This record gives sequence, C-alpha cells and structure tokens, in this order.
Amino acid sequence: MNFPSNLFNSHSKENGNFFLGITRILGFKPKDILIFKKAFLHRSANRKDKDGNPMNYERLEFLGDSMLGTIISKHLYSEVPEGDEGYLTKMRSKIVSREHLNELGKDLNLIQYVESRIPKSHFGENIHGNVFEALVGAIYLDRGYKYCEKFINERVIQPYVDIEQLEGKVISYKSLVIEWCQKQKKTFNYNVYEDTGNDSLKHFAVKLSIGGNVIAKARATSKKKAEERASKRAYFALQDKMDKS
Repeated sequence: MNFPSNLFNSHSKENGNFFLGITRILGFKPKDILIFKKAFLHRSANRKDKDGNPMNYERLEFLGDSMLGTIISKHLYSEVPEGDEGYLTKMRSKIVSREHLNELGKDLNLIQYVESRIPKSHFGENIHGNVFEALVGAIYLDRGYKYCEKFINERVIQPYVDIEQLEGKVISYKSLVIEWCQKQKKTFNYNVYEDTGNDSLKHFAVKLSIGGNVIAKARATSKKKAEERASKRAYFALQDKMDKS
C-alpha cells in the first residue's frame, strides 16, 4: 500500500495542524514534514513507500536511540570529569531508561499524533518512549546533529537531568535484590504461580523467595514487570538490611 499523493500535502488542514503541533514541540520548523509523519506511523497502519518498503516509526526509533545515547554520553563526559566508564554508563542508563523515555513521551503528549489501526487505549506504556526516540531520529535526519542536540538539551537534559538525584535513582530493583543476595550468599527464586484474578487482560503472578522464604508477591501484564514489582516490594521489606550491607 503506497501513501496517497495528498497525504503529506502541507496545505491540508490536518497536516497544517500537525506541522504547527510538531513545531511547538521542537521549538523550530521542520524542513521535511514527511520525515516527521513517519515518526508517528505505527506498523499497523500498513504504509509503504513508492518502492514498497514498510514505513513506520521503528527505523527512526533505532536511529533516535543512538542519537540520544550519543548526546547524553557527551553531556555526562563534559559535566562529570571525575566519572569513570562504569559510572558514566550507569548514569546514561538512568537517563535513557525505558521508564524515563515513556515519561518524556507522555509529557509531550506524542501519542496524539500516532497513526494506527489499533485503538490508542490498547497500546502498552512503551509506545510513548518509542515515539519519542523516533522523533529524535526524525530531527537528526531533517536538521542534523546540532538541532538534535539542541532538542535533547532543552527537552531532556535541562528539565530532567540532575546528577545528584540520578545518583540515588534505582533503575532496576530486581538487579539490586539479586546483587544483594549474591553478596550475602543467599539463594533467591522468582516463581510464576497460578493466579485467578478477574482481569480481562492476562496477568502474570510472581513470588520472590529469598533464603527459602517468600518475601514478596506481585502481579503485572508481563513476567518481567511482575518480577520487577515483586523486587521493589522485597527491597522495601528488606531495606534496613540491604542498606547496612
């Protein structure tokens, strides 16, 4: 399926509103609005270019992820001269975590521009961060590195990057719990168990056992999320012990 010839007609009311909305978000005018349209195309829209190649935000998301990582790395390298490679890597991971990118996408309300055949209410949380990364990729293609850096500085670094706060931010409670268990030579297990909840959406239930004792339980829409949620509960249950070790 090819794009209709008038789909990106800048004179149409719909695309005029899109252009104005994106300009407000970027802080500057796009040169090629087609690139930004791609940044909001979900694969379910089933769009293709004139050569028959699929058109959706996923390739731009890949590019944006790389640009975001590069620009954040440069910022940390300049701002934290005493930080070693391990410290800088950890700090960058906190800034570009999926949770944080989802927050950025929500703050900019990017989902309002997504074109999809799937109702937006059915999207998972990650759609917000995915589209944010695609937007960064579109900026790079449309305007180059300097504009990309400017956008990330104004929309990510200035409002959200506080080195001292980030140092204390936990990225993964599961990693924290596992590290503590290994340090204390304690056995641990994440076990999925039967759950008879009434939710229409499938949920996974996980028990976290440490040293043979069940410390926490949690439910979520994926096993990974349930494990992280159980780990967070375990962390707060064992915080005094963990902080002293």
